[in-house]
Amino acid sequence: MNKNLKLVVNNIDKKLENKYFFEKDELKTILDLYAKMVSEGSWKDYGLNISSRQVGFSVFKNAAENAMYKICKNFKPNNKNLKYLITDSKGKILNNSHDLVILIKNTNWKKL
Repeated sequence: MNKNLKLVVNNIDKKLENKYFFEKDELKTILDLYAKMVSEGSWKDYGLNISSRQVGFSVFKNAAENAMYKICKNFKPNNKNLKYLITDSKGKILNNSHDLVILIKNTNWKKL
């Protein structure tokens, strides 16, 4: 187990220098989108990928297939617009932003 990873559930302590997961409001935004897409029948399953560089929320149409999309949060992006990314199954960046809410709102999920 990697000792550098921390699950941040309650974000009251703003003194945490390293956040190695989605913050509570970020995860709520992603799970709201996930619930909407599941109810439409577009998405069926999800998975979380955590590393010291980024955390990713992978979306699957079927559990037996590769992830269709991955919503990523980079912990130390080289460019502020690369903080949040949406990538395809091959890792190609489909959309990016410095703000997760803007990224999700400005992505046409039906056309991806």
